[in-house]
Amino acid sequence: MSTVILGGGIIGSSIAYYLTQQNPSDASKIHIIESSNELFSSASGYAAGFLAKDWFEPSLLPLGEYSFALHESLAAEHGGDKKWGYMKGMALSLGSTDAASGGARGDDWLRSGTSRAETATTKPVVLAEGPEWLTKQKATAIERISEEGSVAQVDPLRLSQFLLDQALSRGVNLHQPSTATSILKDANGTITAVKILNHATKSFSTLPCTNLIIAAGSWTPRVFNTLFPSSSTTFPIYPLAGYSLVVRSPRYTAKHESELKGESHAVFTTHPPSCGFSPEIFSREGSEIYIAGLNSREIPVPERVEDLKTQYYDEKEMRKLKDVTVRLMGKLPVGKTESTDEIANTDDLDILREGLCLRPVAERGVPFVTKVNDSSLGGARTAKNGGVFVAAGHGPWGISLALGTGSVVADLVRGVKPKVDIAGLGVGEGTSKAKL
Repeated sequence: MSTVILGGGIIGSSIAYYLTQQNPSDASKIHIIESSNELFSSASGYAAGFLAKDWFEPSLLPLGEYSFALHESLAAEHGGDKKWGYMKGMALSLGSTDAASGGARGDDWLRSGTSRAETATTKPVVLAEGPEWLTKQKATAIERISEEGSVAQVDPLRLSQFLLDQALSRGVNLHQPSTATSILKDANGTITAVKILNHATKSFSTLPCTNLIIAAGSWTPRVFNTLFPSSSTTFPIYPLAGYSLVVRSPRYTAKHESELKGESHAVFTTHPPSCGFSPEIFSREGSEIYIAGLNSREIPVPERVEDLKTQYYDEKEMRKLKDVTVRLMGKLPVGKTESTDEIANTDDLDILREGLCLRPVAERGVPFVTKVNDSSLGGARTAKNGGVFVAAGHGPWGISLALGTGSVVADLVRGVKPKVDIAGLGVGEGTSKAKL
């Protein structure tokens, strides 16, 4: 039984990891197809790496809790605190002093429609001290918005690489840079193979395929339509482009990390109001701080991820993020105790990396983690012990949900009942082309 995974990001790598963990002898029959020249060059490598246990709507909550537990156990088993910066933490909201009475919050877009948001207003406000690296802002208050042990942090690039390396060491095959161009069928219309194009050699080859898994992020709708052009089913997933920075601050060093005893801070804010977006800041292991918040639906899905940074990168947008970074984390001028619009903070931050990536967001609000019925394949059929599966559209939660997604998709491929309820993540309303 051969399996082809389209997409070598954190979702595809996680699926390969759990497939080979459950059935090591099948590893050599698993193929990952990755189109980019550089691994993890979109959201898998450039996301924040924030993990949450219960910030999900009811249909997604079982997978969220399960995945959060898998993150903890995987890190404990493999030394994830050092290998990919796994650390428990707390989430904070930085807002105006009247935010507690109903003002806008930086994490609103993450919490909208979630089970946690529905109960948040009934809980008393818990004021907190901000981390030392966060510059004090005038007329603001900091509120703790996470329960003890319910959020954590990783470096998504290092975690993605670990999952892929483990799968490859077990015998999984990686085809990069390559794309799937078509499926091959027998006389009965049953899928037997996938035809792929190697971009480096410009040559075609075929891979036997019993199970086909599409985990191509923002490219998932395009991949599905290419392989199943006669299908009346589509997957409404749009790309949410986001700029980010990774910086170092003299106020967050190895000494500060030691004093915090391995606890990270996630800060969500609408401050400063004049910036026009909601910054999100996350401290990471290794004295790194990640900041993002410039999100746009205006950037389309390019043919290749490399095109994103050559055709759509806007230095003016990055400049906005850099200015806000200095406002929120820069050194205050001598004699000043609060940051305001009237003063200029000192830029004593070192930029380690600039980023632009696409987060795949499902229009319906929850991702697709499902087996696709043969009736939705436009005349194609799958073998009795095979299937077509889709795992995409995780939005800002791709890293948090990656391990749980990998585990349950591995269950689906094996034909066993997933360990948690994913009934609400299947192909349902809103996936017919006629309705779009």
